[in-house]
Amino acid sequence: MKEKLVGLFKLLTFALFVSVTTVSLAQEISKDAAVIKAGEELFNGNCKACHRVKQKLVGPALAGVETRVPSIAWIKSWVRNSAKVIASGDKYANNIFNEYSKSPMTAFTSYTDDQIMSILAYVKSEADKPDAAPAASPAAGADGGNQPGVPSGYLDVIMGGMIVILILMLVILGLISNTLKRYLNEKQLGEEDKEIVNSPYTLGGFVKSPGFIFLVVFLVGAITFKTVIDGLYSIGIQQGYQPKQPIAFSHKLHAGAYEINCVYCHTGATKDKQANIPSPNICMNCHSQIKKESPEIQKIYAAIGYDAKTASYTGKQKPIEWVRIHNLPDLAYFNHSQHYNVAGIQCQTCHGPIEEMEVVKQYSLLTMGWCIDCHRKTDVNTQGNAYYDKLVQVHNAAKGSKSKMKVEDIGGLECSKCHY
Repeated sequence: MKEKLVGLFKLLTFALFVSVTTVSLAQEISKDAAVIKAGEELFNGNCKACHRVKQKLVGPALAGVETRVPSIAWIKSWVRNSAKVIASGDKYANNIFNEYSKSPMTAFTSYTDDQIMSILAYVKSEADKPDAAPAASPAAGADGGNQPGVPSGYLDVIMGGMIVILILMLVILGLISNTLKRYLNEKQLGEEDKEIVNSPYTLGGFVKSPGFIFLVVFLVGAITFKTVIDGLYSIGIQQGYQPKQPIAFSHKLHAGAYEINCVYCHTGATKDKQANIPSPNICMNCHSQIKKESPEIQKIYAAIGYDAKTASYTGKQKPIEWVRIHNLPDLAYFNHSQHYNVAGIQCQTCHGPIEEMEVVKQYSLLTMGWCIDCHRKTDVNTQGNAYYDKLVQVHNAAKGSKSKMKVEDIGGLECSKCHY
């Protein structure tokens, strides 16, 4: 009896320990909206390339991760340096590593405890949400205004066809007029009627008249002049430019289907003037294990000197000769981090629906007038930025609180902002 009581006591102690541990883990994860929002930004910027909350991708689904792993401290160590945790002989870490084809996770050594906990807060908040019901497929023609418009090429064909039809109608009217004139001349007509039928104002005489010739010359000259002016204004404008790249990278697949955040690859957009061309090492975060047989991935391997069979680097490297698409003149200064971090401008504002582009093209004009127009219309994002507090006070005193402060109100149209 005593042994049974001791065994029961041990069992209850163990159950209590497990429940207390589980509760303490759950309690560490914040439910504060601001923390969850910060975690969402970090997750979308860095984690979403390989993870989803409720489904597997490159790595495991993260829903319930706080209950699966040994401890919260383990998660922090894993995020900062998974390779170190694996090398320590940790059984759970090695099981995960082997399950996912020994694909190493990017080390986020700079992440603080608060940042990691905010990511966990976001993951838990998303995991607790009920799964959304699948959207019903829209009936044919139900999207109304979203139907694609007529391509410009078709419009050109239609206009050309209308001009041809107009010329044919004029020819037919001329033939009918001549036939009718001959018919009437054969009839017994009075002198006045004959003068009307045989009027000297013929189509040939009209075409050869000085007035008609002047009109034709004027129209041709005006059209030519407009064409030349439009051509001069279009110098340096490459809207619609869509060159073929040395490696067929699909933004529609990566940014669209897989929802990889732009700044995960274009890291410079958050901290520098240039958005930068992504390093092939970023590609290798996934493609050291995924789609290794793809001819396009093989081009990346060849560029960085990677042998997929031995999973080693040969040292033979060559640059990938990407073709630049968006190119501002040297006389203009533009800072990506200022617009992305401070102004909160989304990439699609200037680059268009990049997540829908199989091959990237220049979406916007990127002219001086286009930038100025944006500065005149865009509200300044002053929330949470004490730098603007005094400027907001001055603006409200001058124009009233109902008038939102635009970029032009804080010097956005000054020449030296972009040219110096």
